[in-house]
Amino acid sequence: MTEDNPLAHSHRLLWEGLPENRKGPRPTLTLEQIVSAGITLADAEGVDALSMRKISAELGVGTMSLYRYVPNKHELLNLMLDHVLGTQIGRIPPGASWRETLTAMAEHGRAMYLRHPWLLQVNWSRPVLGPNAIAQMEETVAGLAELPFADQETMMVVSAVDAYVTGSVREEILYAQAAAESGLTEEEFWNYQLPVLVRAMESGQFPAMAALNDDVFDAGWEDSFALGLQCMLDGIEQRVARSGGTEE
Repeated sequence: MTEDNPLAHSHRLLWEGLPENRKGPRPTLTLEQIVSAGITLADAEGVDALSMRKISAELGVGTMSLYRYVPNKHELLNLMLDHVLGTQIGRIPPGASWRETLTAMAEHGRAMYLRHPWLLQVNWSRPVLGPNAIAQMEETVAGLAELPFADQETMMVVSAVDAYVTGSVREEILYAQAAAESGLTEEEFWNYQLPVLVRAMESGQFPAMAALNDDVFDAGWEDSFALGLQCMLDGIEQRVARSGGTEE
């Protein structure tokens, strides 16, 4: 790995912070200030709006001076992701069972994505591992120690639950975005479609749907998420039972 490798530079910033400034003007900003400004901007406008120019304006410094701290937007994003993951540390109570661990992971993960929707715009498939990312995973792995699975299978379980969380939250966020873009209230949107639905249900072509209760789609996002998570955990519990393991 060469010294100018961007991955190496991201690791240095994540694990060691800013290097000592031996030449030039004394630093006036901290990484914490820069990262916080980036997160605030992404929360408000999305990750596509993230730019060094906007962040420097928010911090009251010149854009070129900001590059003295963070070389580019990509490395800033790595710092932002690790910072957000730091808010997830401590979410699993000491002595939690595997089921309590996965529940806490899922519920806090959902809250994190809803608080920072831009996270769903970021490709996390090859994360740059910082101290918070590893600390968060350490907490999760420790909480799942009682699972009677091989390590690889345990990680697959974690990935499956995380995929459920991101998929569920993405649907919730996209639904809210569609409502905002349409300019229609929920009631207006469905009132426009009601005549089409009535004709379709009365046609006899869709008997299974026509037999559904009127309140079939009235469940809230939280209730739907909780039920889906419970079904996933019940399935994992069945696998634990088949392996001869027990739940505490």
